[in-house]
Amino acid sequence: MADQAQNDELYPIAVLIDELKHDDVLLRLNAIRRLSTIALALGADRTREELIPFLDESVEDEDEVLTALSDELGGFVEYVGGPEYGHVLLSPLENLAAIEEPLVREKAVESLNKICEQLSQQQVEEFFIPLTVRLSKADWFTSKISATGLYNVPYGKATPPSQEGLRQQFGLLVHDETPMVRRQAANNLAKFVKEMPAIIVVEEMIPLFQHLASDDQDSVRLLTVDILIAIAEVVPKEQQSSHGVLLTSLRSLFGDKSWRVRYMVADRFEKIAKAVDEEVVTRDLVPAFVKLLKDTEAEVRTAIAGQIPGFCGLLDRETLLNEIMTSVEDLVSDSSQHVRAALGTQISGLAPILGKEE
Repeated sequence: MADQAQNDELYPIAVLIDELKHDDVLLRLNAIRRLSTIALALGADRTREELIPFLDESVEDEDEVLTALSDELGGFVEYVGGPEYGHVLLSPLENLAAIEEPLVREKAVESLNKICEQLSQQQVEEFFIPLTVRLSKADWFTSKISATGLYNVPYGKATPPSQEGLRQQFGLLVHDETPMVRRQAANNLAKFVKEMPAIIVVEEMIPLFQHLASDDQDSVRLLTVDILIAIAEVVPKEQQSSHGVLLTSLRSLFGDKSWRVRYMVADRFEKIAKAVDEEVVTRDLVPAFVKLLKDTEAEVRTAIAGQIPGFCGLLDRETLLNEIMTSVEDLVSDSSQHVRAALGTQISGLAPILGKEE
C-alpha cells in the first residue's frame, strides 16, 4: 500500500511533465493553466523542490505557453509556502524576462513585481536586487529592457546603500547605447522618480531626465514629457525655478522638431501646467499653448484642442481673453475636421470660465 500512496503522489507531476512536453500547444497551455491545482496536490515542499526547478528548465516553448507561465507564476507565492519562500519563484521568471518575445517579458516583469511586493527587506536585498542588476548588465538588450521595469518596487523596500546602487545602475540604462533600452528606461523613470525624496530627484534624476530629453531619437524624447511631470510633482513649486535645466528642457520639448514630441506635450498640457508654478505658466506655458494651437500638424492641434478647458481654467480671465481666445477662435475654421471636432467637444467647457457676456 505504501508503494501505491507513493505512486499517487508522483502521479500529478508525471502527468504534468508529459503534458508540458506534448506536441500539442493547447495541451501544454492547459497544463500551465492547471499549475496551481498540481501545486496544491504536491504541497508546498515538493512544489519548491520539484515543480519550480522543472519549470525553470522548461523555457524552450511557444511564446503563448511562456506568456501563460509568466502570468501564472505571479500568483504562486501561496503555493510555495508563502512569502518567506517567495524568492524561489524568481529564477524561472528571470529566465522568462530575457525571452525575445515582448509579451512574455512584460508578463514576467509584472509577476516579478507582484512577488517583490510580498518579499521581506532581507529577501529583496539578497535575491531581488541581484536579479535586477544581472538583467541590467546582461549582454542582450531584451534583458536590459525587462530590467528597467524592476527598479521602483524593490527600491521602496531597500536599505539606503542598496537604493544608491539601484540609482547608479538605472543611470547606466539611461545611458545605454541601444535606443530600445533608453526608451524603456525613459518609460520607467517617471515611476522611479516618485519613490524618491525631492533632494535626490534634483541631484540625480534631473540629470538623467536631461540626458533623455536631448536624445537623438524622438521615440525617446516623447517619453520624457511624463518624466518632467513626475519630477515637477515631486520637487516643490517654489524650488523649481532655481533648477534652470528643468525649464530649459521644457522649452525645448515645446518647440521640438518632431511633431510626435510636440503631440505628447500637447496631450499632457494641463498636467504640465498643474505641476509647475504660476510664473512658469504665465511666462512659458501661455505662449507655448498659443504656438501649439497654430502647430503645422493637425494631430498636434487636435491634442491641444482637447486641453483647452482644462488649461484655460487655470488662467485669469484677462490672459485668456487677450492672449488665447483669438487663437482658439481660429480653430473653428481649421482645415482639419478632426481639429474642428475636438474643439467642438471642448468648447462648452469654456462657457463657465468666460461667463455669459463673452
